[in-house]
Amino acid sequence: MATAPATTPVGTPPGGNWTKNSPKYQTLLVFLLSLNFGIVFFDRQALNALMPFVEPDLQLSQTQIGLLAAGLSFSWAIAAFIVGGLSDSLGKRKVLLVVSTIAFSLCSFLSGLATSFLFLFAARLLMGIAEGGVMPISHAMVASEVDPKRRGLAQGVAQNLGSNLLGSFLAPVVLVAFATAFSWREAFYLAALPGLLSALLIWFTLEEPAAPPREQQPSRSRSESAFGWVRSVVEAMKVRNMWICVVVGVFMVAHFVITWAFMPIFLVQGKGYDPSTMSWVMGSLGIAAALYSFLVAGLSDVIGRKPVMVALPFLSVLGPLGALYFDGSAVVLAAIFFVGWAVNGVFPIFMATIPSESFDARHHATVLGLAMGSCEILGGVAGPPIAGLLNDMFGISAFLYVLILLAVLSGFFALLLKETAPAVLARNQKVGG
Repeated sequence: MATAPATTPVGTPPGGNWTKNSPKYQTLLVFLLSLNFGIVFFDRQALNALMPFVEPDLQLSQTQIGLLAAGLSFSWAIAAFIVGGLSDSLGKRKVLLVVSTIAFSLCSFLSGLATSFLFLFAARLLMGIAEGGVMPISHAMVASEVDPKRRGLAQGVAQNLGSNLLGSFLAPVVLVAFATAFSWREAFYLAALPGLLSALLIWFTLEEPAAPPREQQPSRSRSESAFGWVRSVVEAMKVRNMWICVVVGVFMVAHFVITWAFMPIFLVQGKGYDPSTMSWVMGSLGIAAALYSFLVAGLSDVIGRKPVMVALPFLSVLGPLGALYFDGSAVVLAAIFFVGWAVNGVFPIFMATIPSESFDARHHATVLGLAMGSCEILGGVAGPPIAGLLNDMFGISAFLYVLILLAVLSGFFALLLKETAPAVLARNQKVGG
């Protein structure tokens, strides 16, 4: 698996697909991919937002709440590995994206039918399988179809804008209101509908990206191909930026999943907020992350990936500290959450931008699947059950101390990154030359 020289705007070969696409089409592509991933996250966040209703109805323990989050993360991670690599080998990114979108929409209905922990756990596993391939494919499409000068911003918008406006803001506000008026089951049915519309828009509006040139290699058996994929993964992990992105990603994904799994029920049971107030406080994270998807990703294009990767994890400790020690109004707590949640802006940077700037374009979906899958399967799977177990053992605020530890570790590991932003590398080369 080849890497490009550090001074090259890596990840897009000369004469790449983006040179053939108009700025208007590139904008449309990013908008639709952002909308689609927003619908993915609307479905994913539905259970977290509705947990104050689901937990007493199904009599769930804190450990079981963590296992529900972990189960979806596990199947999401497996799908990210498999579907990402499949889209590379087949070259059918749009088709796979549409199929995945329809599948996760249908799976959302199953959560509303759940009558036990095991039923709900199985439904979340299936949803993770359906959703996991969406983001690797989307990032690979952005990497090949969008001008590399705007890649960081485009990937930030594709991953963060829709997911946070729809998944992290609208999901808690709309679904909690719907569950209050009807029931949490009907709220899950509502969450399933938008994906079908998104699939139609993508199918009829976007073009199938031209496949990148293939390496000239002799034909291989399936076992040899599988071995080659494993070898590619091993080689990728030898690249310094790759393993650092994976490590930071493990901590940050655990931070994200734990926050959304336990903060809603903590605000209701620990802070005494009613479900409606809780939904607006949690919704502040969505507004914050949507704004930071522009600011942080765009800022990283200008000042570099490394500075924001280092600073923002340390800033994120404001959220759990506020939840632990601030006893004032919910509005002020929401403001504290808003500032600390700037860290959400670094997710597309360590999951997509830095890896795609460190590897040949032919391996984008595979490498991005590796980055996202590793983060999900190690951080998203291990983190929530551990936090839930600690909550059962020491009280429902224990997860907040876990969040602080994860944030601090992320900031320190990010210090080891090598800069990849094309504009910064060009400036450094000019100064050095």
